[in-house]
Amino acid sequence: MQAYGPSFARVYNKKWQLFAQRIAPWLRLFYESQPISQQSRVLLDVCCGAGHLAAHFLENGYTVTGIDLSEHMLRYARENNAAYAATGQVRFVQADAAHFTVEGPFGLAVSTYDALNHLPDQAALRGCFESVYPLLLPGGWFIFDLNTRAALLHWNNILVDDDPECMIVNRGLYDESSGKAWMFISGFICTGHKEDGTPLYERFQEMVYNIVYDLSWVQQTLHEVGFGLVYPAQINDLYTPLKEPEKEGRVFFVAQK
Repeated sequence: MQAYGPSFARVYNKKWQLFAQRIAPWLRLFYESQPISQQSRVLLDVCCGAGHLAAHFLENGYTVTGIDLSEHMLRYARENNAAYAATGQVRFVQADAAHFTVEGPFGLAVSTYDALNHLPDQAALRGCFESVYPLLLPGGWFIFDLNTRAALLHWNNILVDDDPECMIVNRGLYDESSGKAWMFISGFICTGHKEDGTPLYERFQEMVYNIVYDLSWVQQTLHEVGFGLVYPAQINDLYTPLKEPEKEGRVFFVAQK
Protein backbone atom coordinates (compact mmCIF):
# COMPACT_ATOMS: atom_id res chain seq x y z
CA MET A 1 0.00 0.00 0.00
CA GLN A 2 1.11 3.57 -0.60
CA ALA A 3 2.76 5.45 2.27
CA TYR A 4 2.86 9.20 1.80
CA GLY A 5 6.01 11.23 2.41
CA PRO A 6 6.44 14.20 4.78
CA SER A 7 5.74 17.02 2.31
CA PHE A 8 2.59 15.44 0.90
CA ALA A 9 1.38 14.60 4.41
CA ARG A 10 1.68 18.30 5.26
CA VAL A 11 -0.39 19.21 2.19
CA TYR A 12 -2.99 16.52 2.92
CA ASN A 13 -3.37 17.70 6.50
CA LYS A 14 -3.85 21.28 5.37
CA LYS A 15 -6.02 20.89 2.27
CA TRP A 16 -8.03 17.66 2.40
CA GLN A 17 -9.74 17.53 5.78
CA LEU A 18 -13.19 18.56 4.53
CA PHE A 19 -14.18 15.17 3.11
CA ALA A 20 -13.68 13.42 6.46
CA GLN A 21 -15.44 16.21 8.33
CA ARG A 22 -18.42 16.04 5.96
CA ILE A 23 -19.01 12.28 6.05
CA ALA A 24 -18.16 11.58 9.72
CA PRO A 25 -21.59 12.65 11.06
CA TRP A 26 -23.38 10.41 8.53
CA LEU A 27 -21.28 7.41 9.62
CA ARG A 28 -21.79 8.10 13.32
CA LEU A 29 -25.54 8.66 13.06
CA PHE A 30 -26.00 5.44 11.10
CA TYR A 31 -24.03 3.49 13.68
CA GLU A 32 -25.89 5.06 16.58
CA SER A 33 -29.19 3.92 15.05
CA GLN A 34 -28.04 0.29 15.40
CA PRO A 35 -28.41 -1.82 18.58
CA ILE A 36 -24.67 -2.56 18.75
CA SER A 37 -23.99 1.13 19.47
CA GLN A 38 -25.52 0.68 22.93
CA GLN A 39 -22.88 -1.94 23.64
CA SER A 40 -19.80 -0.36 22.05
CA ARG A 41 -18.64 3.15 21.20
CA VAL A 42 -15.24 1.90 20.02
CA LEU A 43 -14.08 2.75 16.48
CA LEU A 44 -11.40 1.29 14.23
CA ASP A 45 -10.30 3.80 11.57
CA VAL A 46 -8.45 1.95 8.79
CA CYS A 47 -6.16 4.27 6.80
CA CYS A 48 -6.86 7.07 9.27
CA GLY A 49 -4.65 9.63 7.50
CA ALA A 50 -4.23 12.83 9.50
CA GLY A 51 -6.95 11.87 11.97
CA HIS A 52 -9.66 14.27 10.81
CA LEU A 53 -12.45 11.68 10.83
CA ALA A 54 -11.25 10.27 14.15
CA ALA A 55 -11.58 13.75 15.66
CA HIS A 56 -15.34 13.79 15.09
CA PHE A 57 -15.85 10.48 16.87
CA LEU A 58 -13.55 11.47 19.71
CA GLU A 59 -15.51 14.68 20.21
CA ASN A 60 -18.63 12.53 20.55
CA GLY A 61 -17.22 10.28 23.25
CA TYR A 62 -15.85 7.34 21.24
CA THR A 63 -12.63 5.49 21.88
CA VAL A 64 -10.65 5.26 18.63
CA THR A 65 -7.82 3.20 17.18
CA GLY A 66 -6.45 4.48 13.88
CA ILE A 67 -4.02 2.67 11.60
CA ASP A 68 -2.06 4.05 8.66
CA LEU A 69 1.05 2.99 6.77
CA SER A 70 2.49 6.52 6.64
CA GLU A 71 4.37 7.57 9.77
CA HIS A 72 4.12 11.16 8.54
CA MET A 73 0.31 11.00 8.38
CA LEU A 74 0.27 9.47 11.85
CA ARG A 75 2.33 12.35 13.20
CA TYR A 76 -0.37 14.79 12.10
CA ALA A 77 -3.09 12.48 13.43
CA ARG A 78 -1.45 12.54 16.87
CA GLU A 79 -0.96 16.31 16.75
CA ASN A 80 -4.55 16.94 15.64
CA ASN A 81 -5.89 14.78 18.48
CA ALA A 82 -3.24 15.42 21.10
CA ALA A 83 -5.62 16.01 24.01
CA TYR A 84 -7.37 12.68 23.43
CA ALA A 85 -4.07 10.84 22.90
CA ALA A 86 -2.87 12.12 26.25
CA THR A 87 -5.83 10.50 28.04
CA GLY A 88 -5.61 7.24 26.08
CA GLN A 89 -8.94 7.79 24.32
CA VAL A 90 -7.19 7.41 20.97
CA ARG A 91 -4.15 5.54 19.70
CA PHE A 92 -2.61 5.67 16.25
CA VAL A 93 -0.67 2.64 15.00
CA GLN A 94 1.54 2.24 11.94
CA ALA A 95 0.25 -0.74 9.96
CA ASP A 96 -0.55 -1.89 6.42
CA ALA A 97 -4.29 -2.11 5.73
CA ALA A 98 -3.70 -5.24 3.63
CA HIS A 99 -2.73 -7.25 6.71
CA PHE A 100 -2.82 -6.06 10.31
CA THR A 101 -3.92 -6.84 13.81
CA VAL A 102 -4.64 -4.49 16.70
CA GLU A 103 -6.24 -4.86 20.09
CA GLY A 104 -10.05 -4.85 19.84
CA PRO A 105 -12.90 -5.53 19.78
CA PHE A 106 -14.72 -2.76 17.90
CA GLY A 107 -18.36 -2.02 17.26
CA LEU A 108 -17.58 -0.03 14.12
CA ALA A 109 -14.75 -0.08 11.59
CA VAL A 110 -14.45 2.47 8.80
CA SER A 111 -12.12 3.28 5.92
CA THR A 112 -12.78 6.45 3.97
CA TYR A 113 -11.70 8.76 1.14
CA ASP A 114 -11.23 5.82 -1.27
CA ALA A 115 -8.26 4.65 0.81
CA LEU A 116 -8.88 1.01 -0.10
CA ASN A 117 -8.60 1.84 -3.81
CA HIS A 118 -4.91 2.37 -3.00
CA LEU A 119 -4.44 -1.30 -2.20
CA PRO A 120 -2.57 -2.94 -5.09
CA ASP A 121 -4.78 -5.90 -5.94
CA GLN A 122 -7.70 -8.14 -4.97
CA ALA A 123 -5.56 -10.23 -2.63
CA ALA A 124 -4.63 -7.13 -0.63
CA LEU A 125 -8.24 -5.94 -0.44
CA ARG A 126 -9.39 -9.37 0.71
CA GLY A 127 -6.58 -9.31 3.27
CA CYS A 128 -8.00 -6.06 4.63
CA PHE A 129 -11.46 -7.62 4.98
CA GLU A 130 -9.93 -10.66 6.71
CA SER A 131 -8.04 -8.37 9.10
CA VAL A 132 -11.12 -6.30 10.04
CA TYR A 133 -13.64 -9.13 10.44
CA PRO A 134 -12.22 -10.84 13.59
CA LEU A 135 -11.77 -7.47 15.29
CA LEU A 136 -15.50 -6.66 15.18
CA LEU A 137 -18.03 -7.58 17.83
CA PRO A 138 -20.92 -9.79 16.68
CA GLY A 139 -23.35 -7.40 15.03
CA GLY A 140 -20.58 -4.87 14.41
CA TRP A 141 -20.27 -2.87 11.21
CA PHE A 142 -17.58 -2.21 8.61
CA ILE A 143 -18.26 0.77 6.34
CA PHE A 144 -15.85 1.88 3.63
CA ASP A 145 -16.00 3.78 0.38
CA LEU A 146 -14.57 3.00 -3.05
CA ASN A 147 -14.11 5.00 -6.21
CA THR A 148 -15.87 3.24 -9.08
CA ARG A 149 -14.84 2.89 -12.70
CA ALA A 150 -17.24 5.76 -13.49
CA ALA A 151 -15.29 8.02 -11.14
CA LEU A 152 -11.83 7.10 -12.39
CA LEU A 153 -12.77 7.88 -15.98
CA HIS A 154 -12.64 11.51 -14.86
CA TRP A 155 -9.00 11.22 -13.76
CA ASN A 156 -7.91 11.96 -17.35
CA ASN A 157 -7.45 15.66 -16.75
CA ILE A 158 -5.32 18.40 -15.21
CA LEU A 159 -6.59 20.44 -12.26
CA VAL A 160 -4.91 23.39 -10.55
CA ASP A 161 -5.68 24.68 -7.05
CA ASP A 162 -3.80 27.90 -6.30
CA ASP A 163 -3.94 30.12 -3.22
CA PRO A 164 -1.33 32.02 -1.16
CA GLU A 165 -0.80 29.08 1.19
CA CYS A 166 -0.56 26.26 -1.31
CA MET A 167 -0.47 25.60 -5.05
CA ILE A 168 -1.45 22.10 -6.20
CA VAL A 169 -1.37 20.63 -9.71
CA ASN A 170 -3.20 17.33 -10.23
CA ARG A 171 -2.38 15.44 -13.43
CA GLY A 172 -4.47 12.30 -13.85
CA LEU A 173 -4.46 9.29 -16.13
CA TYR A 174 -6.85 6.34 -16.27
CA ASP A 175 -5.93 3.17 -18.18
CA GLU A 176 -9.15 1.31 -18.84
CA SER A 177 -7.39 -1.86 -20.01
CA SER A 178 -5.62 -2.36 -16.67
CA GLY A 179 -8.31 -0.81 -14.48
CA LYS A 180 -5.75 1.46 -12.83
CA ALA A 181 -5.62 5.23 -12.49
CA TRP A 182 -2.67 7.42 -11.54
CA MET A 183 -2.65 10.96 -10.18
CA PHE A 184 0.62 12.89 -10.15
CA ILE A 185 0.23 15.59 -7.51
CA SER A 186 2.83 18.34 -7.26
CA GLY A 187 3.13 21.94 -6.16
CA PHE A 188 4.34 24.22 -3.39
CA ILE A 189 3.20 24.77 0.20
CA CYS A 190 4.00 27.68 2.47
CA THR A 191 6.15 26.59 5.42
CA GLY A 192 6.76 29.98 7.03
CA HIS A 193 7.94 33.52 6.37
CA LYS A 194 11.17 35.47 6.36
CA GLU A 195 11.68 38.34 8.77
CA ASP A 196 10.46 40.76 6.11
CA GLY A 197 7.26 38.77 5.64
CA THR A 198 8.25 37.06 2.39
CA PRO A 199 6.69 33.56 2.33
CA LEU A 200 8.88 30.47 2.22
CA TYR A 201 7.66 27.57 0.11
CA GLU A 202 8.49 23.87 0.01
CA ARG A 203 8.01 21.86 -3.17
CA PHE A 204 6.21 18.53 -2.97
CA GLN A 205 5.26 15.73 -5.35
CA GLU A 206 3.48 12.43 -4.94
CA MET A 207 2.23 9.72 -7.29
CA VAL A 208 -1.13 8.32 -6.16
CA TYR A 209 -2.89 5.38 -7.77
CA ASN A 210 -6.39 3.89 -7.59
CA ILE A 211 -7.33 0.33 -8.53
CA VAL A 212 -10.79 -0.36 -9.94
CA TYR A 213 -12.53 -3.19 -8.11
CA ASP A 214 -15.58 -4.88 -9.54
CA LEU A 215 -18.29 -4.07 -7.00
CA SER A 216 -20.01 -7.43 -7.30
CA TRP A 217 -16.67 -9.10 -6.50
CA VAL A 218 -16.28 -6.84 -3.45
CA GLN A 219 -19.72 -7.80 -2.17
CA GLN A 220 -19.14 -11.51 -2.78
CA THR A 221 -15.73 -11.41 -1.06
CA LEU A 222 -17.16 -9.71 2.02
CA HIS A 223 -19.70 -12.54 2.27
CA GLU A 224 -16.96 -15.14 1.82
CA VAL A 225 -14.95 -13.59 4.65
CA GLY A 226 -17.97 -13.95 6.93
CA PHE A 227 -19.99 -10.75 6.78
CA GLY A 228 -23.72 -11.41 6.67
CA LEU A 229 -25.53 -8.29 5.51
CA VAL A 230 -23.57 -6.51 2.75
CA TYR A 231 -24.70 -3.80 0.35
CA PRO A 232 -23.43 -0.65 -1.44
CA ALA A 233 -25.05 2.68 -0.55
CA GLN A 234 -24.65 6.44 -0.71
CA ILE A 235 -23.25 8.32 2.27
CA ASN A 236 -26.42 10.35 2.80
CA ASP A 237 -28.54 7.17 2.93
CA LEU A 238 -26.55 4.31 4.37
CA TYR A 239 -29.76 2.36 5.02
CA THR A 240 -30.78 1.86 1.38
CA PRO A 241 -28.92 -0.48 -1.02
CA LEU A 242 -28.07 1.00 -4.41
CA LYS A 243 -29.70 -0.74 -7.35
CA GLU A 244 -26.97 0.22 -9.87
CA PRO A 245 -23.82 1.01 -7.86
CA GLU A 246 -21.49 0.91 -10.87
CA LYS A 247 -23.19 4.05 -12.18
CA GLU A 248 -22.15 5.98 -9.07
CA GLY A 249 -18.83 7.76 -8.76
CA ARG A 250 -18.30 6.70 -5.15
CA VAL A 251 -20.08 4.00 -3.18
CA PHE A 252 -20.04 3.15 0.51
CA PHE A 253 -20.12 -0.55 1.35
CA VAL A 254 -22.08 -1.35 4.47
CA ALA A 255 -21.22 -4.74 5.97
CA GLN A 256 -22.39 -6.30 9.21
CA LYS A 257 -20.71 -9.14 11.05
